[in-house]
Amino acid sequence: MIAPAGPDPIARIAHALERATEILRRFTPGAVEFDDKGGGDPVTEADRAVDTLLRELLPRGDEGWLSEETADDPSRLSKERVWVVDPLDGTREFVAGIPEWCVSVALVENGRAIAGGISNPATGETIIGGQGRGVEVNGVPARLSERTTLEDALVLASRSEVKRGEWERFADAPFRIRPMGSVAYKLSLVAAGLADATWTLVPKHEWDVAAGAALVLAAGGEVYTLDGNAPRFNRDRPKMPGFVAHPRALRSEIRGRIGFALDIDPETT
Repeated sequence: MIAPAGPDPIARIAHALERATEILRRFTPGAVEFDDKGGGDPVTEADRAVDTLLRELLPRGDEGWLSEETADDPSRLSKERVWVVDPLDGTREFVAGIPEWCVSVALVENGRAIAGGISNPATGETIIGGQGRGVEVNGVPARLSERTTLEDALVLASRSEVKRGEWERFADAPFRIRPMGSVAYKLSLVAAGLADATWTLVPKHEWDVAAGAALVLAAGGEVYTLDGNAPRFNRDRPKMPGFVAHPRALRSEIRGRIGFALDIDPETT
């Protein structure tokens, strides 16, 4: 058993991401063998190796665990604190050699994402933050975008949603749309002020969203589901409706654009 780095969750996240990055250096994105988990979702030895490492490093005492690559243990539902992890968010991009994937780690307390971090070894970015601690990119304090209008704003979109034509409804919008993989990476870029907003029009699993949500909230931004509610984590069914993330100043305009009039069934995948 590898000893976690200190009691501070931010320190544990930083240490875990550093160690995970070391593992991922053994793999070459774009030249990685993978298995099909079903539905066209790939999984690699890198996913499994990082999952094992993170489970050794992160939980302490009575803390629970929820990961995409670990069989779910319902005992997590009784835990006050739960680690919500995607050992490799954006595996499709990892397999294809597209540098839009990351290790994603969040600590959830009583349903709220209070600390999180991502590491994207392909771009050399590590973004970490927590409640009352702000957000840092590679150890340097970062801030949300200070944009107050969507005019020429950069909005990060799901590559798969764009391919399916779901973003055509925004074709005449004044903002720039950049298709990108990895939900966690998109959220972290918003938290770091490297993009202005992101949203998804279909449901996502908690492990896709928790770390990025923690980062946006730590930076002082807003994260909510398409039904307008604050996200809650560590639920019996760890899947949430589409979500929205942005600086507070963009709230009115983004809500007007999305309209909350989209005919979206939260159970649709």
